[in-house]
Amino acid sequence: LIYKSGDVLQDRYEIVDTLGEGTFGKVVQCLDHSRNRQVALKIIKNQEKYREAARLEINVLERINLGVFFCCDFQINLSLHMLDWFNYYGHVCISFELLSLSTFDFLKENNFLPYPINQIRHMAHQICHAVSFLHDNKLTHTDLKPENILFVNSHYTLTYNSEKKCNERRINDTTVRLVDFGSATFDHEHHSAIISTRHYRAPEVILEMGWSHPCDVWSIGCILFEYYEGFTLFQTHDNKEHLAMMERILGPIPPRMIQRSRKQKYFHRGRLDWNECSKAGRYVKTKCKPLKKYLLSHGTEHHHFFDLLEKTMEYEPLKRISFTSALNHPFFLYQPKKSQSWRNSCDMSR
Repeated sequence: LIYKSGDVLQDRYEIVDTLGEGTFGKVVQCLDHSRNRQVALKIIKNQEKYREAARLEINVLERINLGVFFCCDFQINLSLHMLDWFNYYGHVCISFELLSLSTFDFLKENNFLPYPINQIRHMAHQICHAVSFLHDNKLTHTDLKPENILFVNSHYTLTYNSEKKCNERRINDTTVRLVDFGSATFDHEHHSAIISTRHYRAPEVILEMGWSHPCDVWSIGCILFEYYEGFTLFQTHDNKEHLAMMERILGPIPPRMIQRSRKQKYFHRGRLDWNECSKAGRYVKTKCKPLKKYLLSHGTEHHHFFDLLEKTMEYEPLKRISFTSALNHPFFLYQPKKSQSWRNSCDMSR
């Protein structure tokens, strides 16, 4: 859609600014004159494949909104809610509450300095609740990543990091919302062979073994690691290299998964066909190390955190931790200081 600031859609939505764009179209900030509030309006390209994808997303969002209507549990408020949708000259438009920076953009603007562990705890708790709500409604998100988790408010305090010898942005409020349900899939629907952004893709997806809710759990493990370290755990664009990184960090892929995989070309005699002496092999060896060697502190809560990471990144989907168990994990029960608010603590605790 060609537009400019000040244009009004449906005699209601006045365009203020462009917030972002993607293959689907653009997201703009609008003043909704009917509600007298600022909203985010997702404007889909006028092409059939994108209109169909938008219709599927609206179906998902209506199911989420229905769950919100019938349930008063706080966890459902952690997913982005659709306010309205309409067709504008072939462009499907969906309005949402206006949020702030994504957790990835904040990390990037903070020179990829990691989040404090207490803030990770609060964000992780919300994310797990939100995705658990989706799973309870027979939905798999399939595209969980830091870019799809947005802060409600990204105001920050500037502090001096004596260890890094630089100024650091400390987010004031770690309340987040889960967004982008364009790839969300109901349990009964067709499951595409390949899902998830590469760095957050579960092994069962790479091995084409079929997938379900546990693939979201794996993605969350990768996201939480990124919050903790400030960099991506699996920095690669190649399937076999990705599997080699997994083995270097998490240990050998279980033989049962290898036997069931449709991607036998990645294996030889029941093991990953990987040459550690090759250029790629040396890269993986240099880039990756066993998971627990990434610990930044030997404090109790850090060990709890890595125990949770190990359970979210269990190779076999059926053995991977469930959200019910995850939300009762010691990491979420740990409170460093009783005098502090667990919700908005800024204590680095490193």
